[in-house]
Amino acid sequence: MNKKIHIYTDGSSKGNPGPGGYGVFIETFFGNFYNRKIISEGFRYTTNNRMELLSVIVGLEKIKNKKQNIVVFTDSKYIINTVQNKWIDKWKKNNFQNKKNVDLWKRFLNLFYKHSVIFHWIKSHNYHYINDYCDRLSAIASKNEKLKIDYIYEKYR
Repeated sequence: MNKKIHIYTDGSSKGNPGPGGYGVFIETFFGNFYNRKIISEGFRYTTNNRMELLSVIVGLEKIKNKKQNIVVFTDSKYIINTVQNKWIDKWKKNNFQNKKNVDLWKRFLNLFYKHSVIFHWIKSHNYHYINDYCDRLSAIASKNEKLKIDYIYEKYR
């Protein structure tokens, strides 16, 4: 039997930059076994793209065994285009010169190469119940009383 892992992600920020958050919903299927994990977190000052990318990273970090088959569902064209058009390979080759979110893209690549990851784009706010759930998670996380600090973004912006 093959294990299937689906990671649904979303990120947001109010003000862009401003308070932001991400939401992640992970489903694991293995025969009759089904498991899910829900993760969200908020930051006091960040951008939408950072939260979109961080949601994917956090989801991938939760997969402990290497070489897993993973489908990541996102409404972020920023992520979809960067990966599917192989821009990330060019960016890496050029040491991410003049690119934003370098810290997160490098963190992403370390995880991406450990697994077999396929990305699937979902249109946002189009009544996909898990994507809408992740959207709500990210919005709620951005309004928490105690928001984390996105140190790298705040230091280098």
